[in-house]
Parts: sequence; structure tokens; C-alpha cells
Amino acid sequence: MFFKKIKKSIAVLFVSVLLSIPNLTYAYSDYIIPGGENVGILVNAKGIIIVGMYKVNDVYPGRIASLEVGDIITKVNDKKVTTISDMVKEIENSEDKENIKIGYTRDNKEYDTILKLVKQQDGVYRTGLYVKDSINGIGTLTFIDPETKNYGALGHEIIETNTNEKLDIKDGKIYKSDITGIDKSERGNPGEKQAKYYPETIYGKILENTKSGIFGKYSADMPTTDKIEVAKPSEVKLGPATIRTTLQDNKISEFNINIIKINPNEDDSKNILFEITDEDLLEKTGGVVQGMSGSPIIQNGKIIGAVTHVVVDNAKVGYGIFITTMLKEAEN
Repeated sequence: MFFKKIKKSIAVLFVSVLLSIPNLTYAYSDYIIPGGENVGILVNAKGIIIVGMYKVNDVYPGRIASLEVGDIITKVNDKKVTTISDMVKEIENSEDKENIKIGYTRDNKEYDTILKLVKQQDGVYRTGLYVKDSINGIGTLTFIDPETKNYGALGHEIIETNTNEKLDIKDGKIYKSDITGIDKSERGNPGEKQAKYYPETIYGKILENTKSGIFGKYSADMPTTDKIEVAKPSEVKLGPATIRTTLQDNKISEFNINIIKINPNEDDSKNILFEITDEDLLEKTGGVVQGMSGSPIIQNGKIIGAVTHVVVDNAKVGYGIFITTMLKEAEN
């Protein structure tokens, strides 16, 4: 439910030898601060992503150069570039603007090619490439660990929608964002939260973009919300629970859900299948909407997980990830 992108859901043999294997332990707190706040999210990519191509004077310069959507431009004329402004500057400084040497990566392998820019009648050279170096959007804060100041949000990775690939990030930030309205979900058409952005009011840095969410260090003043106990996956039960999320401004509310299936595989991000039973939430949203990713799931006074996905054919039904999976990832 993030950045307008929704996906429709869905032996190790040990020989006894004299070896000592250390126990893997995690240092996250047993009590954490639950989220529910809407946050703006800005992530900067490790390089410049080619997200599309266009024709210039009846040719596609990018295709001629054997470039593809999803390639990451890292060099122009052998000089490192990390932003679109870097790329533009190096092209403008080039003596031969019709033959630009491009260094790029594809599937973690490095390549070089010559991009032949096309000069149009207005005297402007065109690359024929649509590129992107950052992604901006909204999601929901899941938790803050008061001892480490680690935080987690979303519960799933940030995908670049044109390439449909997980974004390899350089850095980023979460910041203040208020909900201004809701486009309701309908069968086959998930809705979304609308928001106003305040990027100057920073809550924390983004250090990781993983399949379990985005993680980093919280740098703003700690919320006054009471801490809540962390539930183990074995404690999650079928039946009533609630989700914490924001539908207007940044006011957090709790809404009723019913857990209908549990997937115990902690390597999966779809551990908790639930249906929304709260009539007030259904009236306002029609079901799970984009921007709700990361909303904490509470059961029996403990935080058990976070909302991650919607079932497109039935927006009243969604998935959640175990909170312990997110907490472990936050420590990496």
C-alpha cells in the first residue's frame, strides 16, 4: 500500500560433531512505543534509475545505447554521479554532447556504453531517458524502540513502480505529514490516503529498505504514547484485534479487525490475514487503503504486527507481518 503500488496476494541436516554454535540473541526491548502516525517518506537511490525512454527525432537514444528500464546510471564520462543534477552537469560540461559515455549497473554488474544525444531544432540535446534519483510518499510509523531509538515503518519494502524492483537506497528520512482526505477502496481498486507534506520537520533517518519495512534512527522528541509489550509469534491468536492508524491530520485512532488466518513462517511478510470489522473504518475508507502500511496491530494488550498488504479483490481483507520480524530487522 505504498506509492500507489499494490500487489495481489497470494532441510537442514545437522551432523553431531564437537562444535559449539553460539545462540543468536536480539537486543530489542520487550516494551516499545506503538506507532500509527502518518509519516512522509523520502528515499534517495544509489544512483540514477532509468524508469522509461522516449523517442527523439524518430529514434530512441537509450535503446540504441542498449540501455534498459531499471538500469542504474553511476557515471557520466567516467565521473561518478549520484543525482540527476550531477548527471545534467556532467553532460553540459562535455565537449562532445552527441557521444556521452555512460557507466551503469544491471543485476549488480557494471557496464559502459555510448549514449548519442540528439540535438533538436531548439538547440537542446535530448537523452531520450526518463530518470529518477529519489522517491517520495507516505506510510505509517509502526514502532519506536525507546532503548535504542530504532524505528520501523511500512512492514514491506519500497518498490520503484516503473521497474517493479526493490529500491536500493543511499539514505532517506521520515518527516511530518498530515492526512487531508481518503480515496475509498472499492473491489479491484484499492484507495489511498491523501496528505500534506512538511519535509522540513524531520522525525528520523532512513538507513534500510528491506522486505520487512524501512528502518532507521528516530531523532525527534519521543512520543508520549505509553509503551506496549511485544508479543511473540506464538502468542498471536485467531479472533479480535485492533489496528492503529490515522485518517485525518495526524490523529491516531484504533479500529476493530478479526484475525482469520495465521502463517507462522517468520521469513514471510504475510503472517496475519485479517478482515476489517469496524463499521466506522469501512465507512471512511472502504477497507485497507494505500498509506496504511505499517499500522500497528494490537491484540490482548500487546503489539503483534503491522499491516502490509491489501487483498485487491476484497479490500476489507488485508495482511500483516509479525512485529518480531520487524524488530529483528531494525537491529541489522
